[in-house]
Amino acid sequence: MPIINSLYQLGETVAEWRRYLHQNPELNFDVDNTANFVADKLRSFGVDEIVTGIARTGIVAIIEGRLGSGPTIGLRADMDALPIVEASGKPWSSQVPGKMHACGHDGHTAMLLGAAKYLAETRNFRGSVTLIFQPAEEGAGGGKAMVSEGIMDRFTISQVFGMHNMPGLDIGSFAICDGPIMAALDDFDLIVRGKGGHAAAPHDALDPIIISAQILLGIQTLVSRSTDPLKALVITASKIHAGEAYNIIPMEVEIAGTVRTLELHLRDFAEKRIYEVANGIASAYGATVDFSYKRHDPVTFNHSVSTELALRAARQVVGDRCVNPSVNPVMGSEDFAYMLEARPGAFIFLGNGPTAAPHHPAYDFNDEALPYGMGYWVSLVESVLG
Repeated sequence: MPIINSLYQLGETVAEWRRYLHQNPELNFDVDNTANFVADKLRSFGVDEIVTGIARTGIVAIIEGRLGSGPTIGLRADMDALPIVEASGKPWSSQVPGKMHACGHDGHTAMLLGAAKYLAETRNFRGSVTLIFQPAEEGAGGGKAMVSEGIMDRFTISQVFGMHNMPGLDIGSFAICDGPIMAALDDFDLIVRGKGGHAAAPHDALDPIIISAQILLGIQTLVSRSTDPLKALVITASKIHAGEAYNIIPMEVEIAGTVRTLELHLRDFAEKRIYEVANGIASAYGATVDFSYKRHDPVTFNHSVSTELALRAARQVVGDRCVNPSVNPVMGSEDFAYMLEARPGAFIFLGNGPTAAPHHPAYDFNDEALPYGMGYWVSLVESVLG
């Protein structure tokens, strides 16, 4: 593993970068300190071009190869953290109350910086590499914003690649699949409107809490009884609010939740049928519903040719035995999906070892994974643009 061996020399430096970012988390588009840190490092590496301020705080940097003309490929890392109080107990824990890097974006950014340093020094490829440092992956639409601002055309990107750590997958391992690898994300809101009254006289009211309970049970049958069991659909009601007092039946109940799918027709099905079930049950009791459905991240869809390129690069780094080419899709979402809608590409998982799960207060990116992630980026560039 010659790439890994040479990148081990960078390992401690990159780990220091990662731990600095971990101690200084920022949210959504407000990643000014992180973006400045990234831009300063890129300047010190001597990359050919740095463009800041894309989607407010996003960065795109260019490294030209020394082997002649060729296409441009994009490599993307996300920079934002989460509004979580950290409980990892690590010496480099967050110094910002209520914010932490609970999904490993600090590691993703550090790995792409490490690869950038190596690539800027060696330039052993044709064409050019576009390094994409994206804000606001965690639900605020940073990937969509960068695509909308034209980065694919502006920087003539022909293929784009992403990577995410995966707790539970061994260090030094990769996992990927052709086609859908992460789910689409939608949200829904329901307001069930009944008739309020005294809790001691329910017959004089129209209790929206009871009706809402029936609706919650009803929409779960859309998964268990109306969807092919071999197709993935997740409907989760994650918020419910009703009433303020023990002795008052409220006028209405607010329900909110999320829908995850791997196929467009199931997205359409969920939007249509959640309303129909909720409205039907409410109507049977004499109540009404207000319904809204918001589509967010599309399916993260790996393109076949790019997936093969990603597989080849990963195998060059860790060997065939440590690369799973047909991992089961994950029902979480990822806004790298917008980039894969704009250009062919592939998204791969990197082993993070036996750590806490993403979005858990005890999570921490495993620094032992850094050389493998950097090695993958370098191998990908040198094999695709070799």
